[in-house]
Amino acid sequence: MGKAAKKKYSGAPGSGKQVAAEKHLNTVFKFNTDLGQHILKNPLVAQGIVDKANIKPSDIVLEVGPGTGNLTVRILEQARKVVAVEMDPRMAAELTKRVHGTPAEKKLEIMLGDFMKTELPYFDICISNTPYQISSPLVFKLINQPRPPRVSILMFQREFALRLLARPGDSLYCRLSANVQMWANVTHIMKVGRNNFRPPPQVESSVVRIEIKNPRPEVDFNEWDGLLRIVFVRKNRTIAAGFKSTSVLEILEKNYKTYLSMNNEMIDDTTGSMTEVVKEKIETVLQETKLSDKRAGKCDQTDFLRLLYAFHQVGIHFS
Repeated sequence: MGKAAKKKYSGAPGSGKQVAAEKHLNTVFKFNTDLGQHILKNPLVAQGIVDKANIKPSDIVLEVGPGTGNLTVRILEQARKVVAVEMDPRMAAELTKRVHGTPAEKKLEIMLGDFMKTELPYFDICISNTPYQISSPLVFKLINQPRPPRVSILMFQREFALRLLARPGDSLYCRLSANVQMWANVTHIMKVGRNNFRPPPQVESSVVRIEIKNPRPEVDFNEWDGLLRIVFVRKNRTIAAGFKSTSVLEILEKNYKTYLSMNNEMIDDTTGSMTEVVKEKIETVLQETKLSDKRAGKCDQTDFLRLLYAFHQVGIHFS
């Protein structure tokens, strides 16, 4: 960072003011690790994360969990506006103090509350040192935004990040992998060791870049996710095994009855019970797609799309 930037933000990372502020924080309150409060303290890593976002001067950036603002002050240097969603009032107060009296003050809006319960304004980019408890919900909330961000640069626990990136056949490939990769392109940006945080977490971290596909796939999210929930319940068992569960059959039978009702189709009682009808349809689809004996952990998007389409053709739905 140049000298001008350091003068512009008196609370910039690396300054004496920041060191004093962090000592103050350590004495005033303890970080709540149950809320995932692990503050990124390495200025090089912080700057690297912001640089990877390729922020334009016209961009509005959403930051989730800004903490004491080590990422925030860097984002403010490049963005038109930063909307920071913070759950801890103490952190929000410290961030407010940090930018008070600087040019950055007018560019920062702090939304106090739970990110998952917050109605988000429009934003172009999302940057987050993500609390581990909301990693998966956060990703799906971003994916399902009416106007999703152009790019998201997100820090996660290493294993979670690797699940986002895992491919069919990998040991970490799971419902999360297949689901996210349907709607977005995910790339690994950097590894971040635990000693770059205060207090250090128990695990290593990674930063990923998520770019939501545009145009979006013409698939109903709830239908897609509903199918994946069934086939990945035991990813190393056959796909057919997932459809033998009584609870699954009950849901699919209920959905089938709804489908018949909505399409003004009569229920044919002569072919046996409704449960038997649904079982027969499932068996037919699995045999015709030749996916009955495959494992979800080795299937790709094409396999799941083929399966979903075949089920829809016979009136079986998942949401």
